[in-house]
Amino acid sequence: MVEVLFNGHAGRLEGRYHQSSRPDAPVALILHPHPQYGGTMNNKVVYSLFSCFKDLGFSVLRFNFRSVGRSQGQFEDGPGELSDATIALDWLQHQNPDARQCWIAGYSFGAWIALQLLMRRPDINNFIAVSPPANEKDFSFLAPCPTSGLIVQGGADEIDNPQQVAALARRLNMQRNISVDFAMIEEGDHMYNNHLVDLYKVTGNYVLDVLSRKTPAKKKRGRRRKADAEEEKLLLETADGDSADIEDDSDF
Repeated sequence: MVEVLFNGHAGRLEGRYHQSSRPDAPVALILHPHPQYGGTMNNKVVYSLFSCFKDLGFSVLRFNFRSVGRSQGQFEDGPGELSDATIALDWLQHQNPDARQCWIAGYSFGAWIALQLLMRRPDINNFIAVSPPANEKDFSFLAPCPTSGLIVQGGADEIDNPQQVAALARRLNMQRNISVDFAMIEEGDHMYNNHLVDLYKVTGNYVLDVLSRKTPAKKKRGRRRKADAEEEKLLLETADGDSADIEDDSDF
């Protein structure tokens, strides 16, 4: 994992990047929670998502939205952060021109931005939305939702209403030609305290399931080798219950 800096529309953006050893490895962009409530790319949930994709062989980028950390610019509560995410995805894809799939993942505010980016980028194959703020933000723009994905929610979330998030997932699943999985981590609070490993496993198993299917024709890569899938599944099944290994780069 290396520190990277790239130019956004409001100035420099700071990120952390893991490059897969495989030229055709899929890529994933991870978006962090609300900047004005302490959200950064080093948030524990964000780092858990980053680690999961990295461990499954992806090239992965997480970065700070404008005004956070060493990223320049001013917070815009949506438009500016969506612009930052667009630039970050462009940078990630430029580093990986042969990537066979492109994923977007976000947590809380970052999930809201991720799903907006999904609507603008037909090159995104799948999404992970963790605790999308369905009780605070308007998600009506997902009409129709352009691709399948996973929504994860904590059942004991004190900030995002679990029932409203579940209703969002049901509403998206009513649309044709997509499938939105919904996973409730029953005792998980908004920060997934003591449940980061659960989040890691739920996310990883979903990603493995999607990757085991035939790759979209536009990516022209076919199925993964069975040995690769079995090795990755074992990795997830044997993750221990101590979340320290997936938190060691976290500050929030």
